[in-house]
Amino acid sequence: MNPLSRTLAALAAAVGFYGADAMHFRALKPGSATAREVRERLGAPAAEWPLEDGGATWEYPRGPEGTRCWMLTLDAGGILQKVGQALTEENFARIEAGWSGERVRRLLGRPATETEFPRKPEVVWDWRIEPALPGNRAWFHVHFSPDGFVIATSRREDSPSAG
Repeated sequence: MNPLSRTLAALAAAVGFYGADAMHFRALKPGSATAREVRERLGAPAAEWPLEDGGATWEYPRGPEGTRCWMLTLDAGGILQKVGQALTEENFARIEAGWSGERVRRLLGRPATETEFPRKPEVVWDWRIEPALPGNRAWFHVHFSPDGFVIATSRREDSPSAG
């Protein structure tokens, strides 16, 4: 398959995937959709985060190449209360030095990749995010100390010619 065909096939798959995703999310109405309906439309969540009030937040990441991670909040009775996007500038800005990996994961969802740098030493989690410039690819990074706590965050954006 030539490069143009590969690119067009990837684009068609992405449009189909995101189109189906949008259709499923539009059908899930906060205040009335049930946990059973969410599972029927979206499948099992990647993680279920319990809440103090007996409810839960369900994580639906669209990585490693997707730039979305949906967090769905259900009340103790299993009724959908909220659908939110985790990979936002507001959430990136909330992360502070000293946070645990679990706290970061509860906020941003499953990272696309985890890379260990033994000589530094640190572990870096990466999420694909929306780029500032159309056509680019962008990542948000959270850097952890060897004992598993946030030491820094960073981001990277590459143009297609850099890749």
